[in-house]
Amino acid sequence: MAKIEQKKVIVDEIKEKLSRASSVVMVDARGLTVEQDTALRKTLREAGVDYKVYKNTMVRFAIKDTQFEGLEPYLEGPSTFAFSYEDATVGAGILSKAAKDLKVLEFKAGVVEGITYDAEGMKAIAEIPSREVLLSRLLGSFKSPMSSFARVIKQVAEKDGGEAAAE
Repeated sequence: MAKIEQKKVIVDEIKEKLSRASSVVMVDARGLTVEQDTALRKTLREAGVDYKVYKNTMVRFAIKDTQFEGLEPYLEGPSTFAFSYEDATVGAGILSKAAKDLKVLEFKAGVVEGITYDAEGMKAIAEIPSREVLLSRLLGSFKSPMSSFARVIKQVAEKDGGEAAAE
């Protein structure tokens, strides 16, 4: 009986994380050294991403009847889960950067805002810049034409001002 209670606590923990998550990324992290795993966990934690290993059976119970149910076919072998809460792409981005250096780290699948993606789909999502970067690019694109327009108006005004003074 105590074993069932322990499992229920774990399933409830996963459900709580899923209820707040905007995305979940599944990776196979077999072969990482303790140092590599610790560094990866630290980077993810600093970005506000929960990174944890769960048994597939516990995750199966937790994702039932949720937007994350699409992960079920990928629950084979060891799986580590990254739960992103604020920015849906941040976990995938960090894991993608890490996978370039740590060849043993492999994407399995993920769910971003209710849509399930396979490993290749998650790699593509990982390339999407963070929300802050996209907003700063957008603001920069607004600012550039306004700055150019202001310089042109200033030059026109200076030119007209110079002709008026000459008359």
